[in-house]
Amino acid sequence: MAGKIKLVYQCTQCGFESPKWAGKCPGCGEWNTMLEAAKEPVSSQRTAVVRSLGNVSRPMPISDISTTDEHRYTTGLSELDRVLGGGIVKGSLVLIGGDPGIGKSTMLLQICEYLGQGLRIMYVSGEESARQIKLRATRLGVQSPNLLVLTETDVQYVVEQIRSERPDLVMVDSIQTMNHTELTSSPGSVTQVRECTNTMMRCAKTLDIPVIIVGHVNKDGAIAGPKVLEHIVDAVLLFEGDRQMTYRILRAVKNRYGSTNEIGVFDMGDHGLQQVENPSLAMLSGRPKDSSGTCVTAVMEGTRPLLAEIQGLATTSGFGTPRRMSTGFDHNRLALILAVLEKRAGYYFSNLDTYINVVGGLRLDEPAVDLAIALALISSLKDTPIREDTVVFGEIGLAGELRSISHSDLRISEAGRLGFARCILPYHGLKNLAGKTYDGIEVIGAKNIRQAFEAAT
Repeated sequence: MAGKIKLVYQCTQCGFESPKWAGKCPGCGEWNTMLEAAKEPVSSQRTAVVRSLGNVSRPMPISDISTTDEHRYTTGLSELDRVLGGGIVKGSLVLIGGDPGIGKSTMLLQICEYLGQGLRIMYVSGEESARQIKLRATRLGVQSPNLLVLTETDVQYVVEQIRSERPDLVMVDSIQTMNHTELTSSPGSVTQVRECTNTMMRCAKTLDIPVIIVGHVNKDGAIAGPKVLEHIVDAVLLFEGDRQMTYRILRAVKNRYGSTNEIGVFDMGDHGLQQVENPSLAMLSGRPKDSSGTCVTAVMEGTRPLLAEIQGLATTSGFGTPRRMSTGFDHNRLALILAVLEKRAGYYFSNLDTYINVVGGLRLDEPAVDLAIALALISSLKDTPIREDTVVFGEIGLAGELRSISHSDLRISEAGRLGFARCILPYHGLKNLAGKTYDGIEVIGAKNIRQAFEAAT
């Protein structure tokens, strides 16, 4: 017998449920987001889905579980395979999110051409018609006969088609357009997104078919819908980058089958996304010569060293309170570095507007970027260029000292490969390089910010 439906108040931002209305959500703190919703018994829904999928699970000893048949599908894009940890795992559920127009649907349709050579792919679209998908596929050069297109929003009907067709890979674009007919709420609501994702998850695990779903993001850049959506899936990939710029950064926020520190770099062109095999060289293209306020640093994205250009600008403020702006770098960290420069190093920015920009649309949050930020600001303050053949990296402490960082050898090797002749790093980090030699590059250790600036100019 079906359970009784009761009314609750549900937050449209985080999915928090409350029996009473509140102006401020107790879960996420947002105002005026608690709306009335019908809470239906989940047990009947799950039972229906489990019966439709024929999911019969039995407990078994962990020693009897075999992992020898684990298989990964390579996508044809080495940058995407790197972020996924080596490819798409069978039976996995992958969520790809990003701003509108960033290239999510384009990337999925591109990999269909490569995977379609040996796999049957079902592309489920709730946003576009079959004709629109065909026009976009023609522009991207996708002509695989193994690509099946299904324009449907009923998630239960989609699961039935997956069971009958038994494709090797399923793509759903997007999960916010899917609709569960047993629920009375509208598509895109918290309940619909949660239950539709649960249905696709059980389908993927039961039939051992990998499923890739596209998710929308809110104005803050986070995945739209309930937070449980990110807990359900096996991997969460986020597309970053400015729509006005060509470079796109694919980053793993969650990955049960690989590292979350890897990134993939793509270039958006007229014919879709193109891989950037050497992102360091691409990010440094167009560097100004003999210009103050620029500095090159080396950061680690997983196992990949990456060189990035930091631009700093210090100018006289026209207001009583100077401005502090940063693009691609944490604003609070910038305020900390400015305080250390004034208190410990004797460089005064209290009456100056300061601006920091990371070239190429990168988002850097590693402490090793501190020294490059400081030297770029000092270089702009004193109008003294930093040598073009110099790479700097290191963490700045509150006492003005430079702290050693990890993977210094990989950063130095990447700098030497791109033709840089000098590398400035914290003095205490030199002991980690004892016995190592680097051809064509000079390694300099600095104990504080002033020593580092003197060595870099």
